[in-house]
Amino acid sequence: MDSPFSERELTRLRADFPILSRVGRGGKPIVYLDAAATSQKPRCVIDAESSFYEKSNGAVHRGTHLLADESSQYFEDARLKLATFIGASPEEIVWTKNATEALNLVAYALSNPGISGGAPLIGKGDRVVTTRAEHHANLVPWQLLAQRTGCEFAYLDLDPAGRIDLETLDAITPNTKIVAITHASNVSGAITNIAPIIRAAHSVGAWVVLDTCQSSAHLPLDIKAIDADFACFSGHKMAGPTGIGALYGRRELLEQLPPCLAGGSMIADVTMEKTTFQPCPERFEAGSQPVAQIHGWAVALDYLQEVGMERIHRHEQALTQYLLAGLATVKGLRVLGPDDYRERVGLVAFDFAGIHPHDVGQVLDAEDVAIRVGHHCALPLHAHYGLRASCRASLSLTSSRDDIDRLVEGLEVVRGFFLRGK
Repeated sequence: MDSPFSERELTRLRADFPILSRVGRGGKPIVYLDAAATSQKPRCVIDAESSFYEKSNGAVHRGTHLLADESSQYFEDARLKLATFIGASPEEIVWTKNATEALNLVAYALSNPGISGGAPLIGKGDRVVTTRAEHHANLVPWQLLAQRTGCEFAYLDLDPAGRIDLETLDAITPNTKIVAITHASNVSGAITNIAPIIRAAHSVGAWVVLDTCQSSAHLPLDIKAIDADFACFSGHKMAGPTGIGALYGRRELLEQLPPCLAGGSMIADVTMEKTTFQPCPERFEAGSQPVAQIHGWAVALDYLQEVGMERIHRHEQALTQYLLAGLATVKGLRVLGPDDYRERVGLVAFDFAGIHPHDVGQVLDAEDVAIRVGHHCALPLHAHYGLRASCRASLSLTSSRDDIDRLVEGLEVVRGFFLRGK
């Protein structure tokens, strides 16, 4: 398939990202194929964060002076922008420092005493279900929840390609309270067929927690249409700054959760005998907030919307098809995940037989090609493929066919260095 971006438009988009002109160790412009780890930032985002500190820095909701008012306005305007971006309401958006904190917020709140001092929302006899496809951030918090509360821990398994196997839906039993699933895998690239999983969860009254870190910057997203109950978001994977994430929670469910962090900004009243809390989302936003990063993320969302999420998706689909075809020409390379580019987001992990991923990455770095190597915070998923680690190339709206050609050329250099004559 063809990209919806003309060569001229792609050149213009790439010019918006200053780091893409950076020259690497080998003396050539760096080919950045590591967007699944962290996205690069357009100039407008970099300038927005700097401008906030220069002109509007103040404490949110803690003053009546001009700077406090401007900071508070940026803070709440950004909440509305993210809500609009995902099809939610502003009161359903909770600021966190990253997606990992958003997931942990739900897991810890479930095990805390209820808002009125009653029993936690989950305990012995209940079950939490996740999948083998998860990033550790959507796996380990649920294991720890089971350890704290004594609830059962179970998971959906995978088919040979690494897709969540719907034949294992029987793990979702009538006592299930939470089903935590990824929207798209950061290793296999597989886009999860989430509709039947969500239906199965809701049929037993379970809440669905969706990890969108590998989808929200690459696919059009309507969280209400998806019918997830909670979802996490990561600003730095969406062309925004680091240090900022968000939790979406269905309003009526957020209201049931007790806080898990306590301090300033989240209280309604405090005496020496008792504390009452703000309604959501403020109940979960204790302490000073990263307002500059939140504002920068709002500008990034504007940028993504202006380019068009559907166009970004089609561009990355076209490049994923080209990337899979290019990697297929490299002898000894095993691609992980579905063969069909239409079942993937724009990332491909692979194993180069006989060559450690770190060695592959180091040689590619000498060729000024940046990829990710390691277990990608997904050890159980790698174990499914019989591996401890892999190499991963991941795309963004600024990626090009030339980037992929340089990757394939670099992999031939790797092959010639380590497997000469084989």
